[in-house]
Amino acid sequence: MEISSVAKVLGGKRVLRRNIQNRMDLVELSRQGLTKAALINLADYLSCTIGDMAQIVSVTERTLLKHTASKPFNRFVSEQILQIAEVAARGAEVFEDRSKFLAWMNHPNRALANKTPMSLLNSKYGVDMILDELGRIEHGVFS
Repeated sequence: MEISSVAKVLGGKRVLRRNIQNRMDLVELSRQGLTKAALINLADYLSCTIGDMAQIVSVTERTLLKHTASKPFNRFVSEQILQIAEVAARGAEVFEDRSKFLAWMNHPNRALANKTPMSLLNSKYGVDMILDELGRIEHGVFS
């Protein structure tokens, strides 16, 4: 997966205000903090509401709605957003179709204890499990 795909899911250079070329750029981006615009782009990409995203990144919907456009999220929330964007970019690459990826994200998966991948996005361990499963799918290993 190209790191630039993660940036595209978040709105690209227009939203991030910088080019993302490698993982170190992601580290710097998480330290600087992502904006509400990046979160909204991610929500749109995943066909989620702001309420859904609030649950995923463990903040209240009210906090997200009140968050100003120019104020960056803290490092913890920014890292969560980046991890989820990585799942989105990787999933679109593996399925070669965003709608197929989104259908997979919202369907219970036996390899994930019959939970939907979407329901695991609020945990670093869940994100790791989803990325592992996407790797198995890409290589034709189905659980």
